[in-house]
Amino acid sequence: MFGVYVMLDDRNVLDAQKVFVSMALINILKTPLSQLPFAISTTMQALVSLRRLGKYLCSEELRVDNVSKAPLSPEGEDVMIENGTFSWSPEGPPCLKRINIRVPRGSLVAVVGHVGSGKSSLLSAMLGETEKRTGQVTVKGAVAYVPQQAWIQNATVQDNILFGRDRLKTWYQRVLDACALLPDLDILPAGDATEIGEKGLNLSGGQKQRVSLARAVYRKADVYLLDDPLSAVDAHVGQHIFDRVIGPKGVLRDKTRILVTHGMSFLPQADLILVLADGEITESGSYQELLSRHGAFADFIHTFASTERKESVIQRAGSRRSNARLSMVDFMPFSRDLSQEQLIGGDTTNTNLQNMEPVSETDQDQIPEDLGKLTEVDKARTGRVRLELYKKYFKTIGLAIIILIVFLYAFQQGASLTYNYWLSMWADDPVVNGTQIDRDLKLSVFGALGFIQGIAIFGTTVAISICGIIASRQLHMDLLVNVLRSPMSFFECTPSGNLLNRFAKEIDAIDCMVPEGLKMMLSYVFKLLEVCIIVLMATPFAAVIILPLAFLYAFVQSFYVATSCQLRRLEAVSRSPIYTHFSETVQGASVIRAFGEQPRFILQANRRVDFNQTSYFPRFVATRWLAVNLEFVGNVVVLAAAILSVMGRSTLSPGIVGLAVSHSLQVTGILSWIVRSWTDVENNIVSVERVNEYDDTPKEASWSTEGSSLPAAWPQSATIEFQDYGLQYRKGLELALKDITLHINQKEKVGIVGRTGAGKSSLALGIFRILEAAKGKILVDGVNIADIGLHDLRSRITIIPQDPVLFSGSLRMNLDPFDTYTDEEIWSSLELAHLKTFVSNLPDKLNYECSEGGENLSLGQRQLVCLARALLRKTKVLVLDEATAAVDLETDTLIQSTIRTQFEHCTVLTIAHRLNTIMDYTRVIVMDRGHISEMDSPANLISQRGQFYRMCLEAGLV
Repeated sequence: MFGVYVMLDDRNVLDAQKVFVSMALINILKTPLSQLPFAISTTMQALVSLRRLGKYLCSEELRVDNVSKAPLSPEGEDVMIENGTFSWSPEGPPCLKRINIRVPRGSLVAVVGHVGSGKSSLLSAMLGETEKRTGQVTVKGAVAYVPQQAWIQNATVQDNILFGRDRLKTWYQRVLDACALLPDLDILPAGDATEIGEKGLNLSGGQKQRVSLARAVYRKADVYLLDDPLSAVDAHVGQHIFDRVIGPKGVLRDKTRILVTHGMSFLPQADLILVLADGEITESGSYQELLSRHGAFADFIHTFASTERKESVIQRAGSRRSNARLSMVDFMPFSRDLSQEQLIGGDTTNTNLQNMEPVSETDQDQIPEDLGKLTEVDKARTGRVRLELYKKYFKTIGLAIIILIVFLYAFQQGASLTYNYWLSMWADDPVVNGTQIDRDLKLSVFGALGFIQGIAIFGTTVAISICGIIASRQLHMDLLVNVLRSPMSFFECTPSGNLLNRFAKEIDAIDCMVPEGLKMMLSYVFKLLEVCIIVLMATPFAAVIILPLAFLYAFVQSFYVATSCQLRRLEAVSRSPIYTHFSETVQGASVIRAFGEQPRFILQANRRVDFNQTSYFPRFVATRWLAVNLEFVGNVVVLAAAILSVMGRSTLSPGIVGLAVSHSLQVTGILSWIVRSWTDVENNIVSVERVNEYDDTPKEASWSTEGSSLPAAWPQSATIEFQDYGLQYRKGLELALKDITLHINQKEKVGIVGRTGAGKSSLALGIFRILEAAKGKILVDGVNIADIGLHDLRSRITIIPQDPVLFSGSLRMNLDPFDTYTDEEIWSSLELAHLKTFVSNLPDKLNYECSEGGENLSLGQRQLVCLARALLRKTKVLVLDEATAAVDLETDTLIQSTIRTQFEHCTVLTIAHRLNTIMDYTRVIVMDRGHISEMDSPANLISQRGQFYRMCLEAGLV
């Protein structure tokens, strides 16, 4: 600008008035111009966010008219579907076709069919969760829903069952009794005030399902939709729940019940049976009617179940019920702590559950608050951020690059100071014959200094951006490794919202806010030094005023930073419950909608957001307080510079005075930006503090052991030996497994059975070292598994878990995550898992996208995908943990034959509820209270007439 001015005309000269008035105006423009790129960037981000939000808000919603709600009438049908066709999306293929159902009031309807035949989809259609293409759906009265995979809130047992309703003591006790939960509560540390972890992490599968069922029963609804609630419990408990809750003599006997089930023993007592195949109802009628038709259902029954035997089992169950009301403590001991699969001794006398003394209100009031507490609330630290955190952050960047940045800033500000001083000298030059001498030289030096300053600014910006990326990547990697290396107990105690908060908001702050804050702070600190040097050069006496003002400024700054930092911590801590509640609500959306609890959950979400805002809003108030105080400090500096300049007008040159006053005008802005940027750094370094919190949590053992001489083919013979093995879930709790001594031979097939909480799954956890041994050891092929790395151990053995785990991504990725197998091998494994036909009919075959958690596959199909994954790996040791609980009997039989043939040369350990699947195994281990109570071949155990014999009797196998 000055160059153009002097070049236009030789008579255009630069004097102090022109230079420093222009400089003052340019400096006023400098801040908004420097902020313009950020404003444009933020505006574009806002536009993109608004577009995404708009697309989401304008997307299809569930139509209210999918289901017609009608008031309850004493007579007639409660659920009617007329010529219904349903799909999961408006464009997708229909999942149910030509559905015609009329369910009379108070009847029990059983829905049966193969895996993926549309049983769960039928219940979803009745709830209005699917897209209705054609037809009419009518449901009368209130609905209660029990999903196939139990949805459990991170709350107490009581809160999960009451689900927003008031506690009616007598009815509540009756529900607990009917759903077989009283013995659990009797021995829990805080009774029904014991906290359940997120997604029921610290409950067994059967316990989760019973809590979910109790929630529905407590509701006193008119229509009950029960999606296979009995698959996760063993035969004995399933029979008890059917008799006491669902069946003709249960607490729901007068209600309309639609039960999806794979259990053949319950079908004779159903008023109506619907047989589903490929999304259509192929047969419907009572049990006897369907048998007399000699159709597919009758063939299936004759193949897989002896009708007479099943009926006799039912009669036995009835007589047993009338005699002793099903002695639960005799047959079904429960865990002391819900977080452990552990059996505690129960009195084996004929305890009658109805006579058990309920927990009184006064007893409950006396329970200490922390008893039964599981999850740890996100805590806010207090005080200023520790110096160690800054050291950690800068250490991840590296000393060399930090020195380079400081040098560049010093160089840039030096260039700026010289640039301004050169301009003041130019303004002081005398005018000779209307021009100034050496104009071209002055202009060249002026231009060169500006260019050097620009290069230095660019260098500092690039260097700080690179530093931010290096630090952020390193801290994110540390956090990821720390979380992934944490033991299971960490995830039981830590809500997912705490993790989401750190991986989302805190990492975002480290990515964007910390480098930006450091860049601004360094820039303005050096700028302030330049101003102080110029003012002191012009008027050395200004030091007398600047020093006290510096102390005042330091006080204001420290007071503000401490307050703002604590508010930032409180805001960060109060954000975690928002994430936790939101993720929990989304997972349980179908249950919440079925129970009509949307307003309550929306209110809870709003309360959490409001609570978060109570920490967020005061930060803006504090910023305004700071601005007022800094304006005062800045204006005193301007006043001092002006007064001192006027007082020394006889000795000072106009150029120096102009330079000092124009720069002192910037002090207010500079001080404000220094404090704001420093506060931003300190506030956002809190994110480093919060990310760093997981450094100190306990970690699993190392993934690999240095110098390990483990053979590549280990385990070769796959013999497994437990030597006086003991296991506990957390320190301070009793042992979940006690004195287990056991030798499993090569190629042996071993079934593990026991009541809920007997320690069956604990054995599997011990083999995989999910939990470390409290005492004793496990040897595989003579190698102590505690001496080898976790990766070496877990990659050589395979588990098919009770709850199937799928990741969002292609089906191929879920089957072969490391791309080690050919397509032919994958198709072969799918064929063996009886999924080939299903996958062949998918539009994208192996590239079919699985949604989060595999939600777009049925539970049975997910279990079969996990089986196919295991068939691909084909390790020498296979552990099946209730792997076929959600699969129909026919598919289960086919899978068992696959396991027998494909894993013939492997050692197989099967945890089973369906005893018929392990009747041909070489040995059966019966677990009881963490001990092995019986161990022999199935035939010998039956002849001994012990606990296994009684379990077989329950299942109708003897």
